[in-house]
Amino acid sequence: MATHEVLNQVPALTGYDTADDAALLEGVTREGAAWALPEIHALGRLAGTEEAREWGRLAERVPPRLHTHDRTGHRVDEVEYVPAYHRLMSTAVEHGLHAAPWADERPGAHVARAAKFMTWSVDAGHGCPISMTYAAVPALRAAPELAERFEPLLTSRTYDPGLRDPATKAGLTAGMSMTEKQGGSDVRANTTTATPRPDGTYVVVGHKWFTSAPMSDVFLTLAQAPGGLSCFLLPRVLPGGERNALRFQRLKDKLGNRSNASSEVEYDHATGWLVGEEGRGVRTIVEMVNMTRLDCVIGSATGMRTALVLATHHARHRRAFGRPLLDQPLMRNVLADLTIESEAATTAMLRLAGANDRAVRGDEQEAALRRLALAATKYAVCKRGPVAAGEALECLGGNGYVEDFDLARIYRELPLLSIWEGSGNVAALDTLRAIAREPATLDAFLAEAELATGADRRYDEALERLRKELTSFDDVELRARRVAERIATVFAAGQLVRHAPAAVADAYCATRLAGDWGHALGTLPAGLDLDAILERAGGATV
Repeated sequence: MATHEVLNQVPALTGYDTADDAALLEGVTREGAAWALPEIHALGRLAGTEEAREWGRLAERVPPRLHTHDRTGHRVDEVEYVPAYHRLMSTAVEHGLHAAPWADERPGAHVARAAKFMTWSVDAGHGCPISMTYAAVPALRAAPELAERFEPLLTSRTYDPGLRDPATKAGLTAGMSMTEKQGGSDVRANTTTATPRPDGTYVVVGHKWFTSAPMSDVFLTLAQAPGGLSCFLLPRVLPGGERNALRFQRLKDKLGNRSNASSEVEYDHATGWLVGEEGRGVRTIVEMVNMTRLDCVIGSATGMRTALVLATHHARHRRAFGRPLLDQPLMRNVLADLTIESEAATTAMLRLAGANDRAVRGDEQEAALRRLALAATKYAVCKRGPVAAGEALECLGGNGYVEDFDLARIYRELPLLSIWEGSGNVAALDTLRAIAREPATLDAFLAEAELATGADRRYDEALERLRKELTSFDDVELRARRVAERIATVFAAGQLVRHAPAAVADAYCATRLAGDWGHALGTLPAGLDLDAILERAGGATV
């Protein structure tokens, strides 16, 4: 029948390189990781295949299942994943997206890892254990004996699933358990207890409200020891092969991130090892939080970029009123605005990745910059992610709201990154704490911001307004979100003014700094070079 003929539908976006992103590639080179570009492109080409996309789809559509007992009634506490999930994990580990940079002495190793994390964009859920494994290493180094024992296995590029004595495995993954049902972000309200034994281990008893990736090999957790809130390492399997007493109660039924199991766990007199000193648990585990916060920014930038590429691909092939959507003035405004959002997030993220790389190598100035700019950027970029994804989804119309077209999954995924590792309020308040407790962080931020002055009047004026705002501490907690947003916006603007094409920097300054902009994306003013901006949207042309 004539009505069965399919016309004006968009071909699947496949067979392209997800690393084909000018902002990403330029930033990788600028931040000292050009040596990694061949592997970044190789991973990008794999991520753009139909096979890899199917792994991501299956892992999301067939979520993990918890098995608390075996058929004879014995407690097993195992989570079953589909094979596609393990393919995703294996690829990520083989390419060093987990803890591999900690064993790589080359400058830029952490930048390369950030770029690969962004390039491997087929599924966000499995990125959770990859991220936590990356973040566990610096925290674990507070216990040198444990680090010597576990770090080589955490940095191994071999993915070795299954519950066995960690010493018998070729590679390990790590998880984290901080929050409890009565406390949430107020981890000092935790009631889990840790009682020391004569052999130096601790007996851990309590209930954690969120433990993601419960099939990880080891977990960093917080518990109240005699000396106060402390950090502990708990393995799933004890030396010798006995199961540790981690009892999984249920898996969370989440809005998104469904390929990743998030669980409630009961510590039923489990065995743990102290990491760092008693009473300094938050200070110890904050190193892990810093790393996972960076991954929240990377994840948001990834989702925004992927959404932009899908929307641009649709607009390139879909026709309306006699011409492609990409030629329609208002659609061009929307896509150009999405491009600006994506470029700002990616450029700021890579500068933070560079600061992180240099900070872990002992650069105190870069560590101070990371401390402040990361908290603010985590707040701002993760807030923008769902907005950008929603606008990109709308570019596809009704198809965007259908799971088959990928954007629905991205849209459901991105709010998590604003919640994980401190929701908006926590990240904003942490920005203020950084300034109050470590004045060097503000000095480092302003020194970085000054590098962009003199090139754009609107940027210079925005930086001056921010300086004035930071001199007043009246109602500062009430204004915390506003302050964090302005710090992040100035930070991103400075990077764009210095490094992005003039058309992108001009549009960002005109809208995000000077206010010539509406409340929704797609409200760019007339007079901007949309052709030059849209050239940065990239994506496949199939």
